[in-house]
Amino acid sequence: MLCMNRRRGFMEMSARRRLWLIIFLGMMTAIAPLSTDMYLPALPEVQRDLNVSTSLVQLTLTMTTLGMALGQILAGPLSDLLGRRRPLFVGMLVFIAASFGCVLAEDIYIFLFFRFFMGFAGASGIVIARAIARDVCEGAELTRFFAVLMMVNGFAPIIAPVIGGQILLFADWRATFVLLTVIGVFLAGTTLVYQETLPKESRSENMTDSLKKFPVLFRDRYFLGHCLLQCFVFGAFFSYLSGSSFVFQNIYAVSPQVYSMIFAFIGAGLMIAGVLPARLAGRIPDIVILKYSVLVPLVGSLLLLLGFYFSASLAVILVLLFITIVPLSVMGASSFSLALSRQGKNAGSASALIGCFSMLLGACAMPLTGIAGDQTALPMGIIMVTGYGLGTLVFYRMIAVDHAP
Repeated sequence: MLCMNRRRGFMEMSARRRLWLIIFLGMMTAIAPLSTDMYLPALPEVQRDLNVSTSLVQLTLTMTTLGMALGQILAGPLSDLLGRRRPLFVGMLVFIAASFGCVLAEDIYIFLFFRFFMGFAGASGIVIARAIARDVCEGAELTRFFAVLMMVNGFAPIIAPVIGGQILLFADWRATFVLLTVIGVFLAGTTLVYQETLPKESRSENMTDSLKKFPVLFRDRYFLGHCLLQCFVFGAFFSYLSGSSFVFQNIYAVSPQVYSMIFAFIGAGLMIAGVLPARLAGRIPDIVILKYSVLVPLVGSLLLLLGFYFSASLAVILVLLFITIVPLSVMGASSFSLALSRQGKNAGSASALIGCFSMLLGACAMPLTGIAGDQTALPMGIIMVTGYGLGTLVFYRMIAVDHAP
């Protein structure tokens, strides 16, 4: 396949090739929201059908997120060694098999097993898509590309829960995984026509060489700061993912369809906010954009926790959630760009490591949102404040002080 020289730059590609690459990478990074968000309206139904506790059904989200975190650690170095295309295609094949396994699962523990491998295989799409972006872009151009990816990716949280909610009108929760299987087949097909972006001369010589990059990355205080920032902020976000279905459906008594619309509304905000880094790149320093994308949700999460404590109305909670969640797309684009901009040939491993961190705490936080039962939102609020608070601390102690203008 034709390899592109990264020095040519993303903007020097033909318009048709740029559009195809944006859509292709956007679909690959959308695996995470498709695997979780489409399934969210069905969580209470799964709990009843399998006769399990709230925390145990939320563990089904944890297993997928944990699989995505660990899968990136393998897929990133593999893509540095073998190129981007082959690991991506194999990952999509395993994703198809695991999704279909979820359709057939009758036991919660078998279901958890397949959910883990859905995430583990889907991780290849997430981490390799970011590495491909680094193959073809750098500097402000990379920030713009990440911002565009966040916008394309932002469409998935809008449409996924709506689709999941509508499926429940005429079928049970298993139909969601039938659709995910079909999506996996489609993504595997698109991988076959992707043109390799990592030339052979730029690849790692062996897997050991790839794995040796991790200790080097850990010793980079600035890069580690971005890893921890993503860890804490996404941990807060994933507590929202796992807890919001129960908060809205059990506490505020909305239907699965109304909940899916609420989730889509916040997802639309994420997509629209993703425009900001692309518009501001080159005008306002990325570090400034990142600072405010961390501070705004910290204030929002504090107000949200107060809203939960004083049993605020649904309208108030929606406004506060919007303020708290929407800056995530800005933070993600800015942080990924800043973190990877210094990594060069380590892009695959660096993308894997920061992607793992972004999901690791979320995997642990998800079951905690249901620790006090399904009739209180306080655990979710406390986890969100803690995550954003720690993220702000890391920004000032490890990123802002080490950032070179």
